[in-house]
Parts: sequence; structure tokens; C-alpha cells
Amino acid sequence: MTDLNKIPVTVITGFLGSGKTTLIRHLMQNPQGRRLAVLVNEFGTVGVDGEILKACADENCPEENIVELANGCICCTVADDFIPTIEALMALPQKPDHIVIETSGLALPKPLLKAFEWPAIRSRITVDGVVALADAEAVAAGRFAPNVEAVEAQRLADDSLDHDTPLSEVFEDQISCADIILLTKADLVDEAQMQKARDVIAAESPRKVSVVAISEGDVDPRVILGLEAAAEDDLDARPSHHDGHDDHEHDDFDTIMVDLPEIADTDTLKSAIEGLARSHDVLRVKGYIAVEGKPMRMLVQAVGDRVRMQYDTPWGGRPRVSSLVVIAEHDRIDPPAIRAALGV
Repeated sequence: MTDLNKIPVTVITGFLGSGKTTLIRHLMQNPQGRRLAVLVNEFGTVGVDGEILKACADENCPEENIVELANGCICCTVADDFIPTIEALMALPQKPDHIVIETSGLALPKPLLKAFEWPAIRSRITVDGVVALADAEAVAAGRFAPNVEAVEAQRLADDSLDHDTPLSEVFEDQISCADIILLTKADLVDEAQMQKARDVIAAESPRKVSVVAISEGDVDPRVILGLEAAAEDDLDARPSHHDGHDDHEHDDFDTIMVDLPEIADTDTLKSAIEGLARSHDVLRVKGYIAVEGKPMRMLVQAVGDRVRMQYDTPWGGRPRVSSLVVIAEHDRIDPPAIRAALGV
């Protein structure tokens, strides 16, 4: 059993666009009597996910309980960012009953778990569980690697070679670290695709864990909160590609910020974003757009060539500035071409 004097922490990890923020929104709206605090680690300098969650703040998770860290991966900036932020959350006038951490889509979870061994916080918090999200359609299609069949063929031909791409290593580390895995966007796949996704997960997971299919972040909080895994004491059961290394790098990925004028034609912008995945190997696009004549901000979230655009919250007193974060693999990002494709 978990030490009842410790605040439980749930780490929510998952590949780019797997639905982490949507899941946390659902938890905030269905806290099961818990007072929540949320720590969001963004990749890049624009806190899109934090903005989304702050728009959902309420008495169970007030805005001061939602903290963004956009200065880099929290597992790489433990002393400077992560530990002080956790300490600040625990020092709130009303201490949270449960802390939820949303890692960036590129994060490796195991180095973060090691941070919970720090003396400053070890006696006060515990990792209740690691929840890994995986896009069912993407996993079934093998999109975590550029060409899974070719990689597998090369691996079988020469076991001494490591042909994993950075993307597949991120995926495998997240699955290996998880106490429960959520296959998201289940409404977009048929039964055969879902079974294929489950088979991929089973092949990657080093131990048997529950796999639950969900849509739109809709899962009973009792399924993912209260696991009492004490994951910080169970690191050996969670293998990582980076075991034996003191640190890890995110140099395999780059982000650029693209500022846009107010948009008149949202369909044209959507088509342009869809084209980025096909022409420039862009993995992820997210941000807010100002649409001419509209008082609401338009939230843009794209994974590959799947683009979702929806009106979110009023601009209020905020500057009507359109900004998109674009994420791609380091060797494939071309900022001038990307900006030109978006019309700037």
C-alpha cells in the first residue's frame, strides 16, 4: 500500500498527439472528489496545452494549481525546474490531493521517475502510476517508425545492429515504463486495427499491463488514479533504451515558432498544415489562431496529416496573435520552407 502521508503523482506520457491533454481535461471535469494539481511540460516555448487546461480550471483544480514548464524537458532540468515546481505545489495553501504530470510528447519517462528519488521530495510524494497513451490508429499502422517492416528485416538479418529510429525508442520507453496503457481515438479504428494495436503494445511491453481503449479522453478516473504503483521503487522493472546513461538528449527533434497574421480562410490553413506532414515530414503542429471577425481563439492541433481546428475560448484581453509550434525530426526540419508553406 502507498504511504498515505505522501501525495500521489500520476505521470501521463505518450507520443505526439496521443491525447494527453484531452485526458487531463476529462480528469479535471471528473475528479472523484480529489483536489487536483497539474504540471504541464511543453516542448517549445508556447504553452498551448497549459492554456487549454487553464481554460478548464474550477474549484477542484483552480488556475493556480496548473503550472507550465516550457524551459526544456523536466527530466533534463530536475534541479532548476521540476523539484522547485513540485515543492511549490505541495506548499499551496490548500495542498492538492493528487498531482498529474503531463510530459511532453518527446519525453522519456524513466529519467523523470528517477527524479522522485531526490531527498527534497522523496518522503513527501510517490508515483501512483505511469499512464502511457498511444494513438490506436497510428500504432496499428506502425507510424512510430518510418518503415517498421524494413527495420524488422534488417534487425533479423543482423542482431548486432540497432536500427531503431528516435521515434520508436521514445515509443518503446513510454510503453516499457507504463503501469497502464490507454489506446486512444478508438472510434477511428475498426476491430482488426484495434487488435493489431494491442498486439504491438503486447510485443513492446516488458511486463503484463492493462490496455484500455478510449475515445475523447473518456475513462473512469478510478481506472488510472489510485494505482498505488510506487513506481519510483520499481525502476528495474521498467527498462529503457537509455539505461546506463547519465542523461539523454532531445537533439533528434527541433521546433520552430511560426507567427501568422489573422486568418480569413481556415480551410486554406488546414490544407497547408496537412501538406506539411507529407512534404516536410512534420510530426506535430499546435497553437492558437486569430480568425478575422471571430471573438474566439481557434485551437489548432495536428498529428501528421490529421488536423483538428476548433474554436476554444475568447481572446479576452490577450493580444490577437496567431502562433503555431511546429515539431519535426532534426535532420528534416526546414524552417524557411515550412514558413513559406504556411504563407509567411
